[in-house]
Amino acid sequence: MKKFKLFIPIFLILLSSLYSCNNDNDNTVEPSTIVNLAIDSADLTSLVSALQKADLVNTLNGLGPFTILAPTNDAFAAFLNANNFNSLDDVPVNVLTNLLLNHVLSGSLTASDFSTGYTNTLATSEASSSVMSLYVDTSSGVKFNGVSSVSSADIIAVNGVIHKVNAVIGLPSVVTFATADPNFSTLVSALTREDLTTDFIGILSTDFPISPSPFTIFAPINDAFNRLFIELGISGLSDIDEPILDATLKSHVVGGANLLDTDLSDNLSIETLGSPLTANITGGASLTDSNNRVSDIIATNVQANNGVIHVINKVILPQ
Repeated sequence: MKKFKLFIPIFLILLSSLYSCNNDNDNTVEPSTIVNLAIDSADLTSLVSALQKADLVNTLNGLGPFTILAPTNDAFAAFLNANNFNSLDDVPVNVLTNLLLNHVLSGSLTASDFSTGYTNTLATSEASSSVMSLYVDTSSGVKFNGVSSVSSADIIAVNGVIHKVNAVIGLPSVVTFATADPNFSTLVSALTREDLTTDFIGILSTDFPISPSPFTIFAPINDAFNRLFIELGISGLSDIDEPILDATLKSHVVGGANLLDTDLSDNLSIETLGSPLTANITGGASLTDSNNRVSDIIATNVQANNGVIHVINKVILPQ
């Protein structure tokens, strides 16, 4: 009888333990989606608040996969201060939504998957209603549009991956890409030469839809300038007189139009801020300037929020 009495308490303890286990199994465990990982991260609370305001939580809790470039709280604070917002509540919802989508890429990309060059975000350009470009630089870590670097990489979720970044990636202008991409360093030097009477950087930073935006920029790479110097028998930009340099640069800029590669056709006349050009697409897209010099378009549709860049291999010369 004593053994039986001893057995009863032991049985009750085992029964209680079994019930507790069953109870635990009834609890729903939230999957580690991108949003849930952000919620659990103490330095991403501003991002979570922004996603809630922009009604993007369900989207980023979806199947994806997505790659999220996640600005930290400090990054959001710096962004708000720089743009004279007191808080996220002061940012218009449509602006905030597109800004956040500029931090979202399709697919699940770890840090080692990135390579130097252009990719697309899920943001939409106001100038063309097409997807926004993003310049990635992997020469030292991973940097986006020349302004934001990965500070903590490869936070894996069930529907993608998070990379924490140290700055908010603003909606880019054509100037953003020109200054971020080292292939355009000579072009930027030309645009910013101190004696120029035209403020090219200021003009090309004009937000859409303020005139003269949107812009189509035919951007010569550094090698195009090197070959121009040989062609003209000069040593560099400093040997080009200001009026000629001004007219040359203007001949690479179309104002009031966001011309994508699909807008080009054979014998298409293009009015620039300088001399006119003629586009052709047969045998590969190209531009012919007023001196019958032909420049090949070697990359297209680098889409900014206020215009688009097409990369060319020869500097256009004015009349």
